[in-house]
Amino acid sequence: MAAPHALPGEVFDVLPHGEAAAQAVTTSLVRTAGLQVIRVVLAAGQGKPAHRVAGDVTVQCLTGRVAVTALGATRELAAGQMLYLAGGEEHALSGVEDATLLVTIRLRPSGEA
Repeated sequence: MAAPHALPGEVFDVLPHGEAAAQAVTTSLVRTAGLQVIRVVLAAGQGKPAHRVAGDVTVQCLTGRVAVTALGATRELAAGQMLYLAGGEEHALSGVEDATLLVTIRLRPSGEA
């Protein structure tokens, strides 16, 4: 069963603590008609293959280090760093170290340019 998404006004942890941190998995934290926020957990050497999403994307590294390949280059993000990509840009992720990311996607309602 999928974890429920956060509700408006609800306070929730982006980074699990204690025993939960060792068992953290990639999960969608918030999803509305216009926004999706995902906690992505990558082990060192693990990756997400090249893909595209329609909306603008931010990738914020919360812990560890991750390599992001986009726009013809690979950039490394460390904890506390963020990368922005315009909608439709192909990108791939690869864990340089065990990493936790916060990915925000602007979802485009149907009919919006």
